[in-house]
Amino acid sequence: MSAGLTIGVKIADSATALLQRVKAFNEENSRLPEEWDMSAHIGINPMLLALSMELALKAWYVFDHDTPEAKWGHNLSELFEGLKQESQDKLDAEFRRSVVPFHPNFLYVDYGIRNVLAQHESAFVDWRYTYERKSISFHESTFVATLEMVLSEFRKRYRTVKVPQTWPSV
Repeated sequence: MSAGLTIGVKIADSATALLQRVKAFNEENSRLPEEWDMSAHIGINPMLLALSMELALKAWYVFDHDTPEAKWGHNLSELFEGLKQESQDKLDAEFRRSVVPFHPNFLYVDYGIRNVLAQHESAFVDWRYTYERKSISFHESTFVATLEMVLSEFRKRYRTVKVPQTWPSV
């Protein structure tokens, strides 16, 4: 499982970097002067978070299928459906255990990760072109909690060990 693992880890690292950047941006915004107009930045967080989730799901995909080729596309629901069934089940169970208690949604009888992904499935495209849409929504706190859970569960699939460098004696 080396090809899928190596590429998957690199993709997951990119997803994590995007998530960290959004969190840093949010923190920086809280310290900006009140007179600064941040409305021009309205679509940045949803777009970057959706891209981060896309990368996280693609990391799972290459690991699941032991392939260096990530699945194409931006649709989060389709990317999730491309995962092996046991991965889908694992992520859904962990979502229900760790995300739902803090981010419940009473609109669904059986609220699971598929609901969050379906609600935001085209967020990467939608939020890039906010001027074309009249009404789009993004539940950032729920989405971030879901993204953090997906990345955390992915990291549980492998472990890294530092190998001490030994130099040949001359």
